[in-house]
Amino acid sequence: MTLVNMHEAKTQLSRLVDRAAAGEDIVIGRAGRPVARVVPYEDAKPKRVLGLAEGRIWIGDDFDDPLPPDIQEAFDGLRP
Repeated sequence: MTLVNMHEAKTQLSRLVDRAAAGEDIVIGRAGRPVARVVPYEDAKPKRVLGLAEGRIWIGDDFDDPLPPDIQEAFDGLRP
């Protein structure tokens, strides 16, 4: 991580952007305290497409039926 002061950031912005694009972590500070970071731009992640797993996943008809008593007791903390 490289910490640069605000004045240097103003005068060297183009160089700092090039360094950040190359992977360097550039932090801009004011009075020695970090206030901003220059990071490389990343394209937004592609949107998720619904239905890609259609036909490969199924939910049983008894999915939301009550659990057997012994399993329910374990979930409730009544059994070790």
